[in-house]
Amino acid sequence: MSLFIEDSCINCDVCLPECPNEAIYFGGDEVGARWSEIYVIDGDLCTECVGHFDTPQCVEVCPVDVCLPDPDRVETDEQLLAKIKIKGESRGRRSK
Repeated sequence: MSLFIEDSCINCDVCLPECPNEAIYFGGDEVGARWSEIYVIDGDLCTECVGHFDTPQCVEVCPVDVCLPDPDRVETDEQLLAKIKIKGESRGRRSK
């Protein structure tokens, strides 16, 4: 299951450098029907740190506990690991 960041995010910046998949970014894009003024997790890139760490690193470092499982993106560990493989293949193609 991917994670998402609740609206009560305080923009403390500690999650951003912890994400091994570069799935966290600061707003700047439309999220749903509104402009986001908080950090956002890209569900297509988030693997809950499966394949990297035992626990999601954003959850570990968040001081206000706003990194939560996204009930709209329930995925198995195998599906999460497949995202890492796809991302790696995409990077390989771009560099050729």
